[in-house]
Amino acid sequence: MKSASLQYANALADVALAQGAADTALRQLGDFAAAFGVSAELRNFLTSPGVPSGAKHDVIEKIAGRIGAGKIIRNFLFVIADHQRTHILPEIVASFQDVIRQRQGIAEAEISSAIELSAAQKKRFAQTLERLTGKKIEAKYSLDPALLGGAVVRVGDTIYDGSVRSSLNEMRVRLAAE
Repeated sequence: MKSASLQYANALADVALAQGAADTALRQLGDFAAAFGVSAELRNFLTSPGVPSGAKHDVIEKIAGRIGAGKIIRNFLFVIADHQRTHILPEIVASFQDVIRQRQGIAEAEISSAIELSAAQKKRFAQTLERLTGKKIEAKYSLDPALLGGAVVRVGDTIYDGSVRSSLNEMRVRLAAE
């Protein structure tokens, strides 16, 4: 189902970006998905093939009105309900977030360090990663005392390991080989 969710996400991204409403669409779709995620009754209703499309549209319309969803999101939700793809809504939302970030040139970086980083260090990390990747970086920081020192950075599938633990392991391998 990953390819189906990606197809829907790409189609929504095409429309949202063309209309300059990507951030709004992200927020509104996320709000609807949150309501969908917490209500088993809503999930069962919208995913049931026995419920007529018109009834699903009415419920989607009411919820969309409550969360302030615009025409783009309403129509998108109608389409996935009509094609009986509501059950993959969480996957579509995740794919849509990834597609929008990618098209806007934004990359997410996970930075683990042995100690708490200062604001200046965080800024330098972001600037360096932006230079390396050519993308705007949204960084998430965490502590990992097992690193002993330094940091490990993950951007997508790429890992930059500047930890003391990694350096010690490399040294151990070199010494064992001699």
